[in-house]
Amino acid sequence: MAAIDEKSSLVSDFLSFLNASPTAFHAVDESKKRLQKAGYEQVSERDDWKLEAGKKYYFTRNYSTIVAFAIGKKYVAGNGFHIIGAHTDSPCLKLKPVSKISKGGCLEVGVQTYGGGLWHTWFDRDLTVAGRVIVKEEKAGSFSYSHRLVRIQDPIMRIPTLAIHLDRNVNSEGFKPNTQTHLVPLLATAIKAELNKIPAEGGENDGGKKCTEASSKSKHHPLLLEIIANAVGCTPEEICEFELQACDTQPSILAGAAKEFIYSGRLDNLCMSFCSLKALIDATSSGSDLEEESGIRMVALFDHEEVGSNSAQGAGSPVMIDAMSHITSCFSSDTKVLKKAIQKSLLVSADMAHALHPNFMDKHEENHQPKMHGGLVIKHNANQRYATNAITSFIFREIAEKHKLPVQDFVVRNDMGCGSTIGPILASSVGIRTVDVGAPQLSMHSIREMCAADDVKHSYEHFKAFFQEFTHLDAKLTVDV
Repeated sequence: MAAIDEKSSLVSDFLSFLNASPTAFHAVDESKKRLQKAGYEQVSERDDWKLEAGKKYYFTRNYSTIVAFAIGKKYVAGNGFHIIGAHTDSPCLKLKPVSKISKGGCLEVGVQTYGGGLWHTWFDRDLTVAGRVIVKEEKAGSFSYSHRLVRIQDPIMRIPTLAIHLDRNVNSEGFKPNTQTHLVPLLATAIKAELNKIPAEGGENDGGKKCTEASSKSKHHPLLLEIIANAVGCTPEEICEFELQACDTQPSILAGAAKEFIYSGRLDNLCMSFCSLKALIDATSSGSDLEEESGIRMVALFDHEEVGSNSAQGAGSPVMIDAMSHITSCFSSDTKVLKKAIQKSLLVSADMAHALHPNFMDKHEENHQPKMHGGLVIKHNANQRYATNAITSFIFREIAEKHKLPVQDFVVRNDMGCGSTIGPILASSVGIRTVDVGAPQLSMHSIREMCAADDVKHSYEHFKAFFQEFTHLDAKLTVDV
């Protein structure tokens, strides 16, 4: 009964994390709150760091990437890093810089496709917007600019499908929407928008409160700006810029006839983000957790994985090596110790995996068919689309065996292309040993995905055991001697 209650609590916590994280910015914000509650201290990449052994820290970059780490009390410069890397972003529709579209008596919102989404699943969903806004503020006669997160709770948009009466061959020829002309959310009818128009506050003499002379109303529908401004607590004129995306309003839930599945958007990759973050927090929660630790336990949640990681805050940037360098330099001025530390380190690249689909079983290689409830999947690819090798696979599998945790293997069919992760990117740029893993799921990159509740528990426990076991296990492993 205790095990059931523990799983139920974990799943409930995960659902709360999902429902608080409609965007990468919100995922970082939620992660930050959890880290602060657990006693992690924020540091800034703009400042010099003063770190202490036995203490816990975190930093954010662009507020869409977050790195947290706990330093063992026995740590000395040159010792290894035990890292789990995941990502905060998911395929979505992002509002264009000029989103204002009017046609057919309707107001629509122009969007860009982000990542490789299953875009047909975005049709006929109750959508809203969320993201971040830059707001101009007046304080004591001077102006400053604040970064605020925003989320409209109500469904305000929808992308309607074309009736079958006007597309008779859709079931035989397939639904093939044009992402430029068909994938455009409907905000309102023009006449209703006009009737509900809110008079603009202020006038020409607004005391400089407007963010720019060029009104945002020429770029975006005033109705949309008013909704965003009301949610943020400012006027539309005080909105200088925003970075918003369309979001599904349906909450994440525990479902299935046996209450065994989680139905949600963004499981790829908020499931791995949550499990790794919670594992780090719980593996460093008591005063004794770091007493015998000689390494550094770290979680890095990156933005922009879905579009290649090539950004200032993606895994292709220096975020990881910068963090490792900052930390080692706080304990030694010898630059050579970082190279030693990298060779003693291990990265677990955690990104969701493809579960066997009962209706498309031929899409899996017959000897590698990961199943839901079967535990974390170790991903292999001879062409280095995944960074796993025999050494890193052994380490991860050995930890599972010691803690009696299930583990599975995945190899893509030879006649199919293979996806990739942040694993090969970081393995090649940092030079760190890496294993690619992920919890099995169905409907990957749909607006509504699914995974097994049991695998959330398996993933969390495996990651927590990794933090606790790696230092001792790696000391027994001999390779390059």
